[in-house]
Amino acid sequence: MDYVKYFNFNGILLLDKPKGITSNCALQQVKRIFFAKKVGYTGSLDPLATGMLPILFGNATKFSRYLTNSIKKYHVIVKLGETTVTGDLSGEILKKRSVCLNIHNVKKILKTFVGEIKQTPPMFSALKYKGIPLYKYARLGISVPRKNRNLIIYQLNFIQLIDNFLEFTIVCSKGTYIRSLVDDVGKKLKCGAHVIYLCRLQVGLYVSSQLINLTKLYFIENQNINQTHRFYLFNMLSTFLLPISSFFLEYPIVKLTSQDADNFKKKLCIYLVNCFKIGLVQVTTGKKNIFLGIGRLSALGLLTPECILLS
Repeated sequence: MDYVKYFNFNGILLLDKPKGITSNCALQQVKRIFFAKKVGYTGSLDPLATGMLPILFGNATKFSRYLTNSIKKYHVIVKLGETTVTGDLSGEILKKRSVCLNIHNVKKILKTFVGEIKQTPPMFSALKYKGIPLYKYARLGISVPRKNRNLIIYQLNFIQLIDNFLEFTIVCSKGTYIRSLVDDVGKKLKCGAHVIYLCRLQVGLYVSSQLINLTKLYFIENQNINQTHRFYLFNMLSTFLLPISSFFLEYPIVKLTSQDADNFKKKLCIYLVNCFKIGLVQVTTGKKNIFLGIGRLSALGLLTPECILLS
Protein backbone atom coordinates (compact mmCIF):
# COMPACT_ATOMS: atom_id res chain seq x y z
CA MET A 1 0.00 0.00 0.00
CA ASP A 2 3.01 2.31 0.30
CA TYR A 3 3.33 2.53 -3.48
CA VAL A 4 0.21 4.66 -3.69
CA LYS A 5 -0.65 6.58 -0.53
CA TYR A 6 -3.75 8.17 -2.05
CA PHE A 7 -5.47 8.92 -5.33
CA ASN A 8 -6.63 12.40 -6.36
CA PHE A 9 -10.20 11.65 -7.38
CA ASN A 10 -12.58 14.46 -8.35
CA GLY A 11 -16.29 13.76 -8.63
CA ILE A 12 -19.36 12.35 -6.89
CA LEU A 13 -20.11 8.80 -5.80
CA LEU A 14 -23.77 8.09 -5.11
CA LEU A 15 -23.41 5.55 -2.33
CA ASP A 16 -26.28 3.27 -1.35
CA LYS A 17 -25.74 3.54 2.41
CA PRO A 18 -26.63 0.32 4.22
CA LYS A 19 -28.71 0.18 7.39
CA GLY A 20 -26.96 0.08 10.75
CA ILE A 21 -23.98 2.39 10.19
CA THR A 22 -23.54 6.14 10.46
CA SER A 23 -22.95 8.32 7.43
CA ASN A 24 -19.44 9.04 8.66
CA CYS A 25 -18.69 5.32 9.01
CA ALA A 26 -19.81 4.80 5.41
CA LEU A 27 -17.64 7.72 4.34
CA GLN A 28 -14.54 6.29 6.04
CA GLN A 29 -15.03 2.92 4.34
CA VAL A 30 -15.31 4.56 0.93
CA LYS A 31 -12.29 6.74 1.62
CA ARG A 32 -10.20 3.68 2.47
CA ILE A 33 -11.30 1.72 -0.60
CA PHE A 34 -10.57 4.66 -2.90
CA PHE A 35 -7.25 5.63 -1.25
CA ALA A 36 -8.71 9.13 -1.40
CA LYS A 37 -7.08 12.15 0.20
CA LYS A 38 -9.98 14.60 0.27
CA VAL A 39 -13.50 13.22 0.76
CA GLY A 40 -16.74 14.48 2.29
CA TYR A 41 -20.46 13.82 2.15
CA THR A 42 -23.59 15.89 2.07
CA GLY A 43 -26.99 15.19 3.62
CA SER A 44 -26.37 12.95 6.62
CA LEU A 45 -28.48 9.81 7.03
CA ASP A 46 -29.31 8.22 10.41
CA PRO A 47 -27.97 4.69 11.05
CA LEU A 48 -31.55 3.41 10.55
CA ALA A 49 -31.77 5.03 7.12
CA THR A 50 -30.59 3.58 3.83
CA GLY A 51 -30.24 4.95 0.33
CA MET A 52 -28.55 7.83 -1.41
CA LEU A 53 -25.57 9.36 0.36
CA PRO A 54 -23.57 11.58 -2.03
CA ILE A 55 -19.83 11.19 -1.39
CA LEU A 56 -17.79 14.10 -2.71
CA PHE A 57 -14.18 13.68 -3.81
CA GLY A 58 -11.51 16.35 -4.23
CA ASN A 59 -12.74 19.56 -5.84
CA ALA A 60 -16.35 18.38 -5.63
CA THR A 61 -16.28 19.24 -1.91
CA LYS A 62 -16.19 22.93 -2.89
CA PHE A 63 -19.71 22.61 -4.31
CA SER A 64 -21.32 20.65 -1.47
CA ARG A 65 -23.67 23.47 -0.45
CA TYR A 66 -25.46 23.34 -3.81
CA LEU A 67 -26.24 19.66 -3.36
CA THR A 68 -27.24 20.21 0.28
CA ASN A 69 -29.84 22.71 -0.92
CA SER A 70 -31.39 20.23 -3.37
CA ILE A 71 -34.78 18.61 -2.89
CA LYS A 72 -34.84 15.06 -1.49
CA LYS A 73 -37.18 12.11 -1.99
CA TYR A 74 -37.74 9.38 0.64
CA HIS A 75 -39.61 6.11 0.95
CA VAL A 76 -41.03 5.82 4.47
CA ILE A 77 -42.76 3.12 6.50
CA VAL A 78 -44.34 4.15 9.80
CA LYS A 79 -45.66 2.18 12.74
CA LEU A 80 -48.80 3.77 14.13
CA GLY A 81 -49.90 3.58 17.77
CA GLU A 82 -46.46 3.99 19.33
CA THR A 83 -44.24 7.00 20.00
CA THR A 84 -40.56 6.58 20.86
CA VAL A 85 -37.86 8.77 22.40
CA THR A 86 -35.95 9.06 19.12
CA GLY A 87 -38.90 9.10 16.72
CA ASP A 88 -37.80 5.80 15.20
CA LEU A 89 -37.53 2.14 16.18
CA SER A 90 -34.10 2.62 17.80
CA GLY A 91 -35.62 4.47 20.76
CA GLU A 92 -37.47 3.43 23.88
CA ILE A 93 -41.26 3.38 23.57
CA LEU A 94 -42.84 6.32 25.37
CA LYS A 95 -46.51 5.63 24.82
CA LYS A 96 -48.82 3.08 23.20
CA ARG A 97 -52.29 3.84 21.90
CA SER A 98 -54.94 1.95 19.99
CA VAL A 99 -55.27 2.58 16.26
CA CYS A 100 -58.63 2.91 14.59
CA LEU A 101 -58.18 4.58 11.21
CA ASN A 102 -59.47 4.33 7.69
CA ILE A 103 -57.59 5.04 4.48
CA HIS A 104 -59.72 8.08 3.57
CA ASN A 105 -58.90 9.90 6.84
CA VAL A 106 -55.21 9.01 6.64
CA LYS A 107 -54.95 10.38 3.10
CA LYS A 108 -56.77 13.53 4.19
CA ILE A 109 -54.32 14.09 7.08
CA LEU A 110 -51.29 13.50 4.86
CA LYS A 111 -52.49 16.16 2.42
CA THR A 112 -52.44 18.77 5.20
CA PHE A 113 -48.64 18.48 5.31
CA VAL A 114 -48.14 19.34 1.64
CA GLY A 115 -46.89 22.89 1.02
CA GLU A 116 -45.05 25.26 3.35
CA ILE A 117 -44.86 23.98 6.91
CA LYS A 118 -43.01 24.71 10.13
CA GLN A 119 -41.02 21.97 11.84
CA THR A 120 -39.15 21.69 15.14
CA PRO A 121 -35.91 19.68 14.74
CA PRO A 122 -35.78 16.55 16.95
CA MET A 123 -33.58 16.39 20.02
CA PHE A 124 -31.92 13.29 18.61
CA SER A 125 -30.15 15.14 15.78
CA ALA A 126 -26.69 16.48 14.96
CA LEU A 127 -27.80 20.11 15.12
CA LYS A 128 -25.80 22.03 17.69
CA TYR A 129 -26.81 24.13 20.69
CA LYS A 130 -23.97 26.13 22.24
CA GLY A 131 -21.52 24.09 20.20
CA ILE A 132 -22.78 20.69 21.40
CA PRO A 133 -24.88 18.30 19.24
CA LEU A 134 -28.48 18.00 20.37
CA TYR A 135 -28.30 14.20 20.66
CA LYS A 136 -25.74 14.56 23.46
CA TYR A 137 -28.22 16.62 25.49
CA ALA A 138 -30.97 14.13 24.62
CA ARG A 139 -28.93 11.19 25.94
CA LEU A 140 -28.66 13.02 29.25
CA GLY A 141 -32.40 13.63 29.33
CA ILE A 142 -31.97 17.37 28.74
CA SER A 143 -34.24 19.27 26.36
CA VAL A 144 -32.90 22.54 24.93
CA PRO A 145 -34.59 25.32 22.90
CA ARG A 146 -34.91 24.67 19.17
CA LYS A 147 -36.07 27.14 16.54
CA ASN A 148 -38.84 26.18 14.16
CA ARG A 149 -37.78 25.76 10.55
CA ASN A 150 -39.73 26.77 7.46
CA LEU A 151 -39.85 23.84 5.05
CA ILE A 152 -41.61 22.86 1.85
CA ILE A 153 -43.22 19.46 1.32
CA TYR A 154 -43.65 19.20 -2.45
CA GLN A 155 -45.30 15.79 -2.52
CA LEU A 156 -46.55 13.30 0.06
CA ASN A 157 -47.89 10.25 -1.71
CA PHE A 158 -49.84 7.58 0.15
CA ILE A 159 -48.90 3.99 -0.79
CA GLN A 160 -50.78 1.74 1.64
CA LEU A 161 -52.16 1.27 5.13
CA ILE A 162 -51.96 -2.30 6.45
CA ASP A 163 -52.91 -2.90 10.08
CA ASN A 164 -50.79 -0.42 12.08
CA PHE A 165 -48.32 0.25 9.28
CA LEU A 166 -48.45 3.29 7.00
CA GLU A 167 -46.30 3.56 3.87
CA PHE A 168 -45.72 6.66 1.73
CA THR A 169 -43.14 8.60 -0.31
CA ILE A 170 -42.24 12.22 0.29
CA VAL A 171 -40.46 14.91 -1.73
CA CYS A 172 -39.22 17.74 0.46
CA SER A 173 -36.88 20.69 0.78
CA LYS A 174 -33.52 20.70 2.54
CA GLY A 175 -33.47 20.41 6.32
CA THR A 176 -36.58 18.24 6.58
CA TYR A 177 -36.47 15.72 9.43
CA ILE A 178 -38.63 12.76 8.48
CA ARG A 179 -38.77 11.59 12.11
CA SER A 180 -40.24 14.95 13.16
CA LEU A 181 -42.71 14.90 10.28
CA VAL A 182 -43.85 11.38 11.21
CA ASP A 183 -44.23 12.43 14.83
CA ASP A 184 -46.43 15.35 13.71
CA VAL A 185 -48.46 13.01 11.49
CA GLY A 186 -48.95 10.70 14.48
CA LYS A 187 -50.22 13.60 16.56
CA LYS A 188 -52.76 14.61 13.90
CA LEU A 189 -53.93 11.01 13.59
CA LYS A 190 -54.27 11.00 17.42
CA CYS A 191 -52.49 7.68 17.81
CA GLY A 192 -48.78 8.49 17.71
CA ALA A 193 -46.24 7.13 15.21
CA HIS A 194 -42.57 6.41 14.63
CA VAL A 195 -40.33 5.56 11.67
CA ILE A 196 -39.42 1.91 11.13
CA TYR A 197 -38.04 2.19 7.58
CA LEU A 198 -36.46 5.13 5.76
CA CYS A 199 -34.75 5.11 2.37
CA ARG A 200 -33.55 8.17 0.46
CA LEU A 201 -34.38 7.67 -3.21
CA GLN A 202 -33.30 10.94 -4.75
CA VAL A 203 -31.14 14.03 -4.18
CA GLY A 204 -31.66 16.82 -6.70
CA LEU A 205 -31.49 15.26 -10.18
CA TYR A 206 -29.71 12.12 -8.94
CA VAL A 207 -31.92 9.01 -8.84
CA SER A 208 -31.69 5.59 -7.20
CA SER A 209 -30.69 3.79 -10.43
CA GLN A 210 -27.32 5.57 -10.15
CA LEU A 211 -26.49 4.13 -6.71
CA ILE A 212 -23.36 2.08 -6.00
CA ASN A 213 -23.30 -0.18 -2.92
CA LEU A 214 -20.41 -1.09 -0.65
CA THR A 215 -20.56 -4.76 -1.66
CA LYS A 216 -19.59 -3.85 -5.22
CA LEU A 217 -16.74 -1.65 -4.00
CA TYR A 218 -15.48 -4.39 -1.65
CA PHE A 219 -15.48 -6.85 -4.56
CA ILE A 220 -13.18 -4.60 -6.59
CA GLU A 221 -10.98 -3.91 -3.57
CA ASN A 222 -10.47 -7.67 -3.00
CA GLN A 223 -9.29 -8.48 -6.51
CA ASN A 224 -5.73 -8.79 -5.14
CA ILE A 225 -4.38 -6.22 -7.56
CA ASN A 226 -0.65 -5.96 -6.92
CA GLN A 227 1.28 -2.75 -6.37
CA THR A 228 2.26 -2.28 -10.02
CA HIS A 229 -1.41 -2.26 -11.03
CA ARG A 230 -2.67 0.31 -8.51
CA PHE A 231 -3.42 2.75 -11.29
CA TYR A 232 -5.57 0.09 -12.94
CA LEU A 233 -7.53 0.12 -9.67
CA PHE A 234 -7.70 3.91 -9.94
CA ASN A 235 -9.26 3.64 -13.40
CA MET A 236 -11.77 1.02 -12.24
CA LEU A 237 -12.92 3.11 -9.29
CA SER A 238 -13.06 6.27 -11.44
CA THR A 239 -15.84 4.73 -13.51
CA PHE A 240 -18.19 4.97 -10.51
CA LEU A 241 -17.76 8.74 -10.18
CA LEU A 242 -20.05 11.31 -11.73
CA PRO A 243 -18.54 14.61 -12.93
CA ILE A 244 -18.88 17.68 -10.74
CA SER A 245 -20.90 19.39 -13.48
CA SER A 246 -23.64 16.76 -12.98
CA PHE A 247 -24.65 18.75 -9.87
CA PHE A 248 -25.84 21.50 -12.15
CA LEU A 249 -27.53 19.96 -15.19
CA GLU A 250 -30.68 22.00 -14.50
CA TYR A 251 -28.73 25.29 -14.52
CA PRO A 252 -28.42 27.38 -17.72
CA ILE A 253 -24.96 27.28 -19.34
CA VAL A 254 -22.89 30.38 -20.03
CA LYS A 255 -19.93 29.71 -22.32
CA LEU A 256 -16.94 32.05 -22.00
CA THR A 257 -14.15 32.94 -24.38
CA SER A 258 -10.66 31.87 -23.29
CA GLN A 259 -9.87 35.40 -22.07
CA ASP A 260 -13.09 35.70 -20.06
CA ALA A 261 -12.51 32.20 -18.71
CA ASP A 262 -9.08 33.26 -17.41
CA ASN A 263 -10.67 36.26 -15.68
CA PHE A 264 -13.44 34.08 -14.21
CA LYS A 265 -10.83 31.71 -12.75
CA LYS A 266 -9.18 34.77 -11.16
CA LYS A 267 -12.54 35.50 -9.47
CA LEU A 268 -13.08 38.66 -11.55
CA CYS A 269 -16.54 39.84 -12.55
CA ILE A 270 -17.28 39.78 -16.26
CA TYR A 271 -19.74 41.85 -18.27
CA LEU A 272 -21.51 39.79 -20.93
CA VAL A 273 -23.21 41.51 -23.85
CA ASN A 274 -26.59 40.15 -25.04
CA CYS A 275 -26.84 37.60 -22.24
CA PHE A 276 -30.39 37.44 -20.91
CA LYS A 277 -30.07 34.71 -18.28
CA ILE A 278 -30.53 35.71 -14.62
CA GLY A 279 -29.46 33.87 -11.47
CA LEU A 280 -27.13 30.91 -11.00
CA VAL A 281 -25.50 29.50 -14.13
CA GLN A 282 -22.97 26.87 -15.14
CA VAL A 283 -19.85 28.52 -16.51
CA THR A 284 -17.96 26.65 -19.23
CA THR A 285 -15.37 27.30 -21.92
CA GLY A 286 -13.90 25.70 -25.04
CA LYS A 287 -15.33 23.40 -27.72
CA LYS A 288 -16.01 20.66 -25.15
CA ASN A 289 -17.76 23.02 -22.70
CA ILE A 290 -15.17 22.48 -19.97
CA PHE A 291 -16.79 23.16 -16.60
CA LEU A 292 -15.22 26.12 -14.74
CA GLY A 293 -17.64 26.63 -11.88
CA ILE A 294 -20.81 28.43 -10.87
CA GLY A 295 -21.55 32.10 -11.38
CA ARG A 296 -24.45 34.46 -10.81
CA LEU A 297 -25.75 36.64 -13.63
CA SER A 298 -27.47 39.95 -12.97
CA ALA A 299 -30.16 41.48 -15.17
CA LEU A 300 -27.48 43.83 -16.51
CA GLY A 301 -25.32 40.96 -17.74
CA LEU A 302 -22.74 41.05 -14.96
CA LEU A 303 -21.35 37.58 -14.22
CA THR A 304 -20.06 37.22 -10.65
CA PRO A 305 -18.03 34.09 -9.76
CA GLU A 306 -19.67 32.13 -6.91
CA CYS A 307 -17.71 28.88 -6.77
CA ILE A 308 -14.74 28.12 -8.99
CA LEU A 309 -13.51 24.64 -9.81
CA LEU A 310 -9.83 25.59 -9.89
CA SER A 311 -8.60 28.87 -8.46
